[in-house]
Amino acid sequence: MKVAVFGAAGWTGRAVLANLTGYHQARAFDQDEAAWKAWEDIDGEWHGGEIIHGDIVDFSTVHQAIQGMDAVIHLAVYASQSPGAYGVEDEKPFLINLKGLWNVLESARQHGIQRVVHIGSCQTVHPGGVFFTADVRRPDGSLYAVCKRLQEEMCRQFHEAYGLSVVVLRPDYIVDSRLGIGRYRENLGSDGVRTRNGWVCRHDLAEACRLAVESETVDFDVFHIVGTPEAAKTCNVERSCEILGLTYRGNLEQYR
Repeated sequence: MKVAVFGAAGWTGRAVLANLTGYHQARAFDQDEAAWKAWEDIDGEWHGGEIIHGDIVDFSTVHQAIQGMDAVIHLAVYASQSPGAYGVEDEKPFLINLKGLWNVLESARQHGIQRVVHIGSCQTVHPGGVFFTADVRRPDGSLYAVCKRLQEEMCRQFHEAYGLSVVVLRPDYIVDSRLGIGRYRENLGSDGVRTRNGWVCRHDLAEACRLAVESETVDFDVFHIVGTPEAAKTCNVERSCEILGLTYRGNLEQYR
């Protein structure tokens, strides 16, 4: 298949591109050349397909990027660490996270795309002790959390209103078990951060993205994607194995 990957230059995006190689033809979309430099020292240059730079907030740009594709993987998220990011005056979370996703979903609908895979976010353990099924929403109230929950609801709405086939994946904290580093380049293990419930290797998350794209049985669903074994007691992570056929290969135990 031809797969458009939004947020392709990021921490998870680069793993998704690597995972798609040899299986599908990827079209990589991200903001600009600087975005591609962010992880180049870790992942190297990518020459596996077409790269498009553009603003996900602009519908026409997104619409052009999706044209001719069979599926979409949406990973783009506003992840700035600058002062004021996600503050009360910051409009970018609404523009990038919500308008950006709406652009992707609406364009996919208009183009008749077979499958959209969206990367959400959620805790592994509900603070109220409730088991996280697909229908139990993220309960925390930060602006980031609200955006991620609204994204998930937008995916549900496009499925229910238009029949768009969408799979939402809910990771918690994304690390690289092969390199021994976390999302913020911190070391994992005895000389850094120890494994906690909720981690997932980015390569397992990337595998889940590809399997979700390829699934012929899922029309709409929401799966927790968490690599720690104790997560099965608190969220629906086992359904990702049963329904998507995902095998968690990231060795997180070495960092406990």
